[in-house]
Amino acid sequence: MRTIFLADAHLKAPTDDNYLQLLRFIHDLEGKIDTLYIMGDLFDFWLGFPSHPFRQFNAVLDALERLVAGGCRLVYFEGNHDFHLGDVFAKRLRAEIHAGPAIETVQGKRLYLCHGDQINKNDRYYRLLRFILRSRMVAASIDCFPPSWALKVKSRLQRSSQASYQIKRERWNYREILLEFSRHLQKQGCDGLVAGHFHLALQEMLAGRPFILLSLGDWMGQYTYGEMLDGELRLMKYAPHEPR
Repeated sequence: MRTIFLADAHLKAPTDDNYLQLLRFIHDLEGKIDTLYIMGDLFDFWLGFPSHPFRQFNAVLDALERLVAGGCRLVYFEGNHDFHLGDVFAKRLRAEIHAGPAIETVQGKRLYLCHGDQINKNDRYYRLLRFILRSRMVAASIDCFPPSWALKVKSRLQRSSQASYQIKRERWNYREILLEFSRHLQKQGCDGLVAGHFHLALQEMLAGRPFILLSLGDWMGQYTYGEMLDGELRLMKYAPHEPR
């Protein structure tokens, strides 16, 4: 059995290298994996409008559809750039969608799976913003706004994210935050944590009861992802193809 965990591609344009490399990666997975977990922020922005205004992502959706048609289970943990995913994922791709963390038994291991944006309890501003954007009111109002509204929200969120990312990395030690959270999960009987969001590629075993921390890095230059093969969870790095 082979399971793949992927996070933080932050796809923008079909001509970008990370977009092209992801298409090749998904193609390489066809017929070779049983489950693909997308752990959030596959897109730099996605909001599930019924009209599907994000046509620039059609090639990725087509690739995922082929993967699912071949028997792959698709599980999507919403991130802080892609949420309220809508019918494209729920119906067309038959994805199992999680708005928040979940504990799943994967190949015999009890894993805590999440995008990771709720792990840092001290990031209060973001937690408030997340509460507002994920509210039922926002979800219910999507149908009432034109797709052009999505582009305005997208631009605002991108500016905010880019401006704050480096500041947050300097302010907080992400490795220690992940380790502290992992120790808590270890005490609760989990066997591992798989998370994205922090753009930190990290695989670490905790002392004591067996527990593995897997922080997925990103698909924006690191090209890192998680793989679980026959019960062994590990951090992997994709070797990008040369641009054509």
